[in-house]
Amino acid sequence: MRTGRENACKPARLSRVKRLAVAFVVIVALSGCARFRPPLEQKTSHGPTARQFWLLKQMVSNEREPSMDERRHWEDQLDQRISQYLRENSEAANALHVSAFRFDKQVVTGMTKEQVMILLGAPESVTADQAEMEKLARRYWKDLQGNVTEAWVYDLGWRFYFTGPKLVAITQYLERD
Repeated sequence: MRTGRENACKPARLSRVKRLAVAFVVIVALSGCARFRPPLEQKTSHGPTARQFWLLKQMVSNEREPSMDERRHWEDQLDQRISQYLRENSEAANALHVSAFRFDKQVVTGMTKEQVMILLGAPESVTADQAEMEKLARRYWKDLQGNVTEAWVYDLGWRFYFTGPKLVAITQYLERD
């Protein structure tokens, strides 16, 4: 014959087993979600910063982070190129995006091709082919079609779309692991 104490222990054991089973299912589900994340796909008005691209290039080419002296030297050179551009292009000095260019050193819509080149360097590729731009723009092509004349491709899935010399759209498509 069972005592009341033995009966009281059984539900506690069962609930503990149930809690462990639920925790196991949640952990398995979450780990599965982390592995199968969808690609990053966005259209934005603010692209990468010059520093992000410079650090990426330094890490890839040198397999280490740049020293403080290297960073300071690069920042000084970039500041000089930006100042020279603004001296030579007074209309750019009064543009709405000048603070993003001069202080944040971030690519934003409204900039010129020259400003993008100063911040990020030369693109990996350039195209004026409408079919190629459609492939690059993916789901955003409907918004861009007929409004862009050229696309520049950069690392990390960044695409910059221009109408003449002016940057009018930024997209990013990046596969995730």
